[in-house]
Amino acid sequence: MARSSTKKSARRSLLALIVVILGLSALAAGLTKWGDGSLTPRLGLDLEGGTELVLQPQLTGTETISEGQVNRAVDIIRQRIDANGVSEAEITTQGGRSIVVSIPGQPTAEQLDALKKPSQLRFRAVYVQALDPNASQANPGATPSGTATGTATPSGTATGTGTPTATGTATPSTSSTAQNGAVPDALRAATTPATPTGSATTPAAGATTPAPAATTPAPAPTAAQTEAAIKAQASTGLVGLGWDKAKADAAAAKVAKDYTALNCSKAGAIDAIADDPALPLATCGEDRVTKYVLGPSEIDGSEIADATSGYQPGPNGQPTSIVEVALSFKDAGKAKFAAVTKRLYGLQSQPPLDQFAVVLDKAVITAPQARAVITDGRASITGSFTIDSAKQLAEQLKFGALPISFALQTQDNITPQLGKEQLRIGLLAGLIGLLLVVIYSLIQYRALGFVTVASLVVASVITYLAVTVLGTTHGFRLTMAGVTGLIVAIGVTADSFIVYFERIRDEVRDGRPLVAAVETGWKRARRTIIAADAVNFIAAGVLYFLASSNVRGFAFTLGLTTLIDLLVVMLFTHPMVQLLARTEFFGNGHKWSGLDPQRLGAKESVRYRGRGQFGAPGAQRPPATVGSARIADGKAQA
Repeated sequence: MARSSTKKSARRSLLALIVVILGLSALAAGLTKWGDGSLTPRLGLDLEGGTELVLQPQLTGTETISEGQVNRAVDIIRQRIDANGVSEAEITTQGGRSIVVSIPGQPTAEQLDALKKPSQLRFRAVYVQALDPNASQANPGATPSGTATGTATPSGTATGTGTPTATGTATPSTSSTAQNGAVPDALRAATTPATPTGSATTPAAGATTPAPAATTPAPAPTAAQTEAAIKAQASTGLVGLGWDKAKADAAAAKVAKDYTALNCSKAGAIDAIADDPALPLATCGEDRVTKYVLGPSEIDGSEIADATSGYQPGPNGQPTSIVEVALSFKDAGKAKFAAVTKRLYGLQSQPPLDQFAVVLDKAVITAPQARAVITDGRASITGSFTIDSAKQLAEQLKFGALPISFALQTQDNITPQLGKEQLRIGLLAGLIGLLLVVIYSLIQYRALGFVTVASLVVASVITYLAVTVLGTTHGFRLTMAGVTGLIVAIGVTADSFIVYFERIRDEVRDGRPLVAAVETGWKRARRTIIAADAVNFIAAGVLYFLASSNVRGFAFTLGLTTLIDLLVVMLFTHPMVQLLARTEFFGNGHKWSGLDPQRLGAKESVRYRGRGQFGAPGAQRPPATVGSARIADGKAQA
């Protein structure tokens, strides 16, 4: 019964390994056929070449840039590029001002766009939000999109709609906090585009008067009336911030003129906007359809602690079908955000004065309405998101805060630094190392060494598939440093086999039968293998998080192959040895099996062999006896 159970366990392990390999193969094939994947690993900058971008700081007047600002910009740009995986991009400074970004292969349009327009991320109160007449004339069916409006709670969870492609409104619903507690609605989507409102005697922008009789339309407000309404609204907002009335009126008059002159549908309209964080701002949404007048910057993007995307958890903690962007602030930002939501919460009856806009590169990317005071600095934006659009918004929020704006100066193709010849030499070195390990295994372990060869082949197949899939799903690129990590992994994997085989041979030397030696040896070797791989994985993790980009490639492949080593030893090597131990060739200790008790110097201890027989380990069983007779040579002898 025990032997049958062991066989079943070994076969289940081998079946699980086959499922893993087939799953990775199917995933790689599927990504290649229906995605932008490939059946070969993606190569890094030193092996494939790529694109070099030079970013020039945008300075105005007597403004200067410090070395600290440049270094901070380098760190943030690296975070943006690495957000999709181990891309092995190189980011350096040039002349203490410009930033040189080298990206492997051909960067996507999204990557180029993210690097061309890196600027400050700011939170501003909304004073005016309306459709741009120029945009609505060009596209009569246009609706405001790209601005997030939604719900929030006193516990800090905010939900809202808004992506560059989002349209429509959010439906008020109960959301949940990070602790999965039910929370009420707090930021609710506006059902129509908000229009400027003024005092009782001042006509609101875009307002119409009821027709006195049948179908006579009300006259459209003049430009002067629209500008006056915007000035009144902006001045009200600035006074609410504590500004002097005369100073607020002057700043409001200027931003009102900027608003009326702004044409969001015109190419380069946003780029031409002057952005002073201390003054109100007239700008557009990313949709190029909605126009805004915003207050001074109240929170900087550097105050954001983290922004992630995914499916919003429900009250029971299980993920729902609602896609969200979860946002959290640092301590200083938390206090500022609480003050902003507290002020806006008191303006619910005066939309859009109860909204705050998140502005990236002078464009509004989301603008929720305040329906509660958020004191713990945690918000959740939901709405018409897809997983991809939510991920894009999360990355904008998380990596959008640069200390100064940059523009693309030059873009050139660069050739590989090492090329195919160096890659060929590296792979040849790995093949030689693999061959030496195989030769050593066959000499040292004889037939048992073929288990080592088969295990290395299985590990190589899984590693190849994993690297290929990760190249598509996470942007992983294989550099010469990564190739070095794969070569080092051959020795790491071989070490595991040696530890296991030597434990089995030690048990055989102690006089145990092979089947018992395999099980006992595995229990003792397993702890050693796990401990050794854990040390390797910790070392790889430290290198990955603390070292430079080239060393990170080595660390990543080392960590990946360490995990694969554990998988192969658990699901292939040990089950295979379990099955081989029950064969006649290995079980009887053939001299070419590598487990010959006499060759290993097994102790001549006498053990009970079953059926009333005793004998030394490895010794052939004596002929069976019947009563006092002994069966030999086919004849019964007394």
